[in-house]
Amino acid sequence: MQSRWSPESWRSKEIEQVPVYPDHAALQDVEQQLASFPPLVFAGEARELKAELARVAKGEAFLMQGGDCAESFAEHGADTIRDFFRVFLQMAVVLTYAGGCPVVKLGRIAGQFAKPRSSDTETQDGVTLPSYRGDIINATEFTEEARTPDPMRQLMAYRQSAATLNLLRAFAQGGYANLEHVHRWNLGFVEGSPAGHRYHELADQITGSLRFMRATGLTPENTPQLRRTNLYTSHEALLLGYEEALTRIDSTSGEWYATSGHFLWIGDRTRQPDNAHVEYMRGIRNPIGLKCGPSLKPDGLLKLIDQLNPNDEAGRLTLICRFGADEVGKHLPELLRAVKREGRTVAWVCDPMHGNTIKAGSGYKTRPFDRILSEVESFFDIHRAEGTHAGGIHVEMTGRNVTECVGGRKAITDADLSDRYHTHCDPRLNADQSLELAFIVAERLKRELEERGVKPGAPEVSLAAGE
Repeated sequence: MQSRWSPESWRSKEIEQVPVYPDHAALQDVEQQLASFPPLVFAGEARELKAELARVAKGEAFLMQGGDCAESFAEHGADTIRDFFRVFLQMAVVLTYAGGCPVVKLGRIAGQFAKPRSSDTETQDGVTLPSYRGDIINATEFTEEARTPDPMRQLMAYRQSAATLNLLRAFAQGGYANLEHVHRWNLGFVEGSPAGHRYHELADQITGSLRFMRATGLTPENTPQLRRTNLYTSHEALLLGYEEALTRIDSTSGEWYATSGHFLWIGDRTRQPDNAHVEYMRGIRNPIGLKCGPSLKPDGLLKLIDQLNPNDEAGRLTLICRFGADEVGKHLPELLRAVKREGRTVAWVCDPMHGNTIKAGSGYKTRPFDRILSEVESFFDIHRAEGTHAGGIHVEMTGRNVTECVGGRKAITDADLSDRYHTHCDPRLNADQSLELAFIVAERLKRELEERGVKPGAPEVSLAAGE
């Protein structure tokens, strides 16, 4: 029997990846302020997402999760949020229409500020300072002042998350997501690319379908699914004091929900079963994720599933697999077999980014696009062989025209990386690479449906906006 839980019970457990704040009184003051602030998201929204993820677990929908590796205070702006939303809409339309599958849209946004690190410190020119852990904790500049963890940054992260959520809700519900605007979502630098051309062709097909639907009386004015969509937010629950402060009791159910985001996940470095992060996450009622890397064994995964989803609730737990193109075939099958043998209900998602990071000859950290594609294809192949469902993808991407991941149809090279390498942490797919990946995944989804005897075709009206 599991012990009693409270939002602060994690404090009695060992914890990894924790910053050392020099001023504990200031930290406590910030956490008290956060506890008095309004929630960023609502329990009802989290329950809606859980219901959609239950469909993913059953093979009835596909999860697309993506966004920044780590959000930045300096780059926060309406244009950045809009461009991310545009690319996300494009990817969702490609997967929904070309792949013939309803898509659950989950952004790594409005809260993805903290990053785990492989080392607590960083040394440059003989000087050792704390590692950069994300803008919610410290700054990227290599000075003692910038790298000292500052609790006031949590207040800045809260306010930026609130502003970002406000704009995303306006875009999603206020008409920007109207399918009649499908041609307007393309970004300028993608226009002339192979993926951009394919998107225009698909947009033309959608426009033709909408003309037919309008002629039959179905319009965005009388069919809300055509003019709006649902976009949920997610982040790694790394900074537990911040999460605790934003954990609230839902007045309708009497249950505890994290209100910092709709969906939180446990990282590969913080999934120790007896430690603080698992303790916190087991008690909140949000849908949650668990990163699964090469060191996770079947017995360890089953123990974590028992802790995090003891009632086997569909939509509660998503397993985000991050092995690397060379390792996925060694590790994923045994995890699939163990979970299937025990009859546990989970959604399986592929993170093809984190296991495929290399150091380029130029010295930049990058991710080869062909290795990303290889892991995605292997993920689908293994699920097919095991009789399980490949439920989604989890990618680090941006709407900006960055040069951080090498490869793709536009063939970004090692020499190109220095042109627009803007990430504070990990390399991201740019909009063109993200759209290319969406088309490849859509083609795979279409084949999977055909093999199951389902004719893909255009989705029903209720699925047209990816809902």
